[in-house]
Amino acid sequence: MEKNLKKDKYVELVKKKFEIRSQTGIKKYNTTLEREDLNLLDWLEHAQEEAMDLTLYLEKIKAVLKEKYGIE
Repeated sequence: MEKNLKKDKYVELVKKKFEIRSQTGIKKYNTTLEREDLNLLDWLEHAQEEAMDLTLYLEKIKAVLKEKYGIE
């Protein structure tokens, strides 16, 4: 890594959050993403479920913005 590499505070914040989330998952499931008990379809199912959750969160945020700020 370069000595004078400029750091982005938002990238650093996200990296820290990823590490915390990783540790939370390891404690909860007692494994990492290196687990080998899931096949590719299982991984796709997990990813799809996460994407569906994200869509719901975005819809909620949109509704709050519309209600609070009259954004259409």
